[in-house]
Amino acid sequence: MEIKKARFVTSMAQYGRFSGIGLPQIAVAGKSNVGKSSLINALCRNSKLAKTSGTPGKTRLLNVFEINGGAGDAFHLIDLPGYGFAKVDRAEIMRWGEMMQGYFDNTKELLLVLQLVDIRHDPTADDIDMVNFLRSSGIPFQLVATKADKISRGARMKYTAAIGRSLQIQPWEMIAWSSETGEGRDQLLSRIEKAMNE
Repeated sequence: MEIKKARFVTSMAQYGRFSGIGLPQIAVAGKSNVGKSSLINALCRNSKLAKTSGTPGKTRLLNVFEINGGAGDAFHLIDLPGYGFAKVDRAEIMRWGEMMQGYFDNTKELLLVLQLVDIRHDPTADDIDMVNFLRSSGIPFQLVATKADKISRGARMKYTAAIGRSLQIQPWEMIAWSSETGEGRDQLLSRIEKAMNE
């Protein structure tokens, strides 16, 4: 698979009907500041597609992007709001939970969740909760270890092994990703293609 074109469709405070709904969906999940927007931009080779910010907690809405519109391999990329940002109040955390639950309860087109974790850090309790939720709900997911360029290749196994232990995933099952170098892009596109063809 190759991404030939990508466009922003809409942002939603709660999941509902939107223009073009019905295409297969790939969702992107992860904690605030894990690099979801950077991944989307690098995957689509469009640096202006998803707004990036140095401020954690920027994505507070469900953002929908149409990929390869009009082609046989078209799909929607759903950018889910980042979780685990400490500087939001309880009401905001509750609203985030309701938004996420609303999405997972109501989408009929979801094929795969790209679950992002920062390769440099042990998974948080929120990461573990998210993976456990996906597992218990029977939602297929692909673990993506972002910011791989920050760790030398020789040291990576130590970090991926720790992530794997926390999330009960074999290190070779995760994709090491770098939005800076493009590492992991071909693997990720192949995984999306596989999900769309299953």
